[in-house]
This record gives sequence, C-alpha cells and structure tokens, in this order.
Amino acid sequence: MDSFKEIVHTAVERDASDLHMTVGLPPIYRIDGDLVDAADTPLTEEDVVSVVRLLANDKQIEELKRSGEVDFAVTFDGEIRMRCNAFYQQGRTALALRMLPLKIPTLQSLDMSDIFIEMAEKPRGLVLLTGPTGSGKSSTLAAMLDHIKHTRRRHIITLENPIEFIYKPDKCIINQREVGDDTDSFAAGLRAALRQDPDVILVGEMRDLETIRTAMTAAETGHLLMATLHTRGAVNTIDRVIDAFPADQQGQIRIQLSCVLRTVVSQQMLPDVNGGLVPAFEIMHMTGAVRSMIRDSKTHQIPGVIAAGGDEGMVSMDQSIFDLYRTGRITAQTALEYADNPEQMQRRMN
Repeated sequence: MDSFKEIVHTAVERDASDLHMTVGLPPIYRIDGDLVDAADTPLTEEDVVSVVRLLANDKQIEELKRSGEVDFAVTFDGEIRMRCNAFYQQGRTALALRMLPLKIPTLQSLDMSDIFIEMAEKPRGLVLLTGPTGSGKSSTLAAMLDHIKHTRRRHIITLENPIEFIYKPDKCIINQREVGDDTDSFAAGLRAALRQDPDVILVGEMRDLETIRTAMTAAETGHLLMATLHTRGAVNTIDRVIDAFPADQQGQIRIQLSCVLRTVVSQQMLPDVNGGLVPAFEIMHMTGAVRSMIRDSKTHQIPGVIAAGGDEGMVSMDQSIFDLYRTGRITAQTALEYADNPEQMQRRMN
C-alpha cells in the first residue's frame, strides 16, 4: 500500500470528503460526490488492519472486535481531523474516513444566509437540522456554534458520537462530551447537562425516545437546544418526533412540540456547475399557523405555509433549488433530479 500519510494528505489537497479502504480494492476517495481511485494497488487485510491500529485506541479496537463496528474521531499527523468508522464485511476489516476541517467553518464560508445567524442567536427553544448522511448538517451546526462562541457569553455543552469539530473557547465556555467515553448515552448526557448550567446544548443526533423526550424538556425549560435528525423536510421531521412516542402520549407531545420548536432546517448538497457542491435548504419557522397545524394533526398542510412564508424567512426546498438554478449555480438537470416536484420545477424553468 502507498503510504497512508501520503494518501490522507492527498485527500485533503484534492478536497475529498471521504476515504474508503476495503480489502481487494484500492483506497478510494469521494470527491464532489463521485468515487475516485486514490491508488492502483488493491488493499490487503493487513493493510487495512494496520491503519485501524494506527488510528484507533485499544478500547475502540476491542469495541470493533465485540460489535463488528466502531465510530471514533482522530486528529492525524497533527493537522488532519477525521471521523472514522471501522467495521467488518464478509469477515474482513474495512474503514470509512470522513475528512473534517480543523478550522471551524463560518456561516459565511458555507454560503449561509442571515437566517442562520438569527437561529443561532435564539435565546431558547428547539432548532432541528435534518437531512441524509453527508448533507452537511454537522458543518452547519459547527458554524452556528462558532458564531455563538465569538459573539455571546454562553455556556455550551455538546453531546457527540464521535466528537468531530474541536472548539476553542472565545467568549463562551465550551464543554464537549463524547458518547461512550464521557457519558453512557445521548439521553444520559442530556439529563446530566440540565444540571450543568448550560445556555446552549448541541445533541449530535436525537435517535431514541428518551433523548427526544429530554431534549424537548431542555428546550422547554429555557435552553437553546440544537440537534440533528436523519429526516427529509419539516413535515417528516415533526411526524418523526411525534411518532417516537406511544400513541396515548402523542396528543400531549403535539402541544409540547408546538410550544418548544423554533425552526426546522432540511439540508441537502447538490452538484454545482463548477464540479463542487452547493447547499439547498428548506427552512420552516414556527408561526401561529404552523403551531395550530402541529397541535391539530394537520402537518400535511405545512408545506403550503412554507411556500407562502417568504416574508417570514421561510423557503421550500424546491424554491431553494430553483433559486440555485436561476442564478446559474446548478444545471437544469440537477434541479429536476433533486426537486421534490420535478413536474412543477420543469414548468417554472420553461
């Protein structure tokens, strides 16, 4: 195998988002959404295992052997941050590495609007970032926290698995806790956070009922809580939160969610005309109409409110995609491929 150090540094130079290492294949980069061979020589089991041993500690290697997969993050060679997932496939070791910048991205560098600054400056409530894996949710949250740490005197607690971006305090106190090492679970860490005098809490993922329940309580009791969900769109996100609860509790949860939710942002990355990636967003803010729809089980009406809510800072995913097409950032083919309603998008483009 070519030098792992050389392969990783080349990944950074070529702006690869990921590096995959699978026995029988050469190392492979993901660059602007496409898979590109990083070398010519196929990897052996010994090659991949040696990289895992280089990156993981003893506890993480034991977890890999016990459960068949392990998540962790490392700073490699003193300057490259990576999120790592080591796993077994067909009895062999494999590794997926997500390249992370050591420098926290800013909202401006991510091409974010002032709406995200307003979200970061909310004094309390629940802000949800949603989208599929690789859609940039972590970078968006990191940029929002970075804005807070430079502009506000706050105590920030993050619960992550694994810790991706390392924050250096400025105006804020920042405590980062890794699930599995610093706390047993997201739910346990979140319950403890309520006793640690936080102003802002970041939850890496709301993945179970107890975490969702505790997050809503935290948002209800005067904290700004930001979290991610692997959902697409505001309606799916709201329904996912409510459906996590038993049926006999869902009526009360609708009322509670309508009170604590502030914003839902659904994000995806689209290929741009220059061969890079550009973000598209659906943004839903809470209004009286949206609150009523959540309480009355009429979430299917929310897309209409979003589409008509431009004056209140709301934007539908298809409007965001059309704006990217109209300004020449993406092609017509890309707009149609990623649109929620391709037929309507086609009519708008004609």
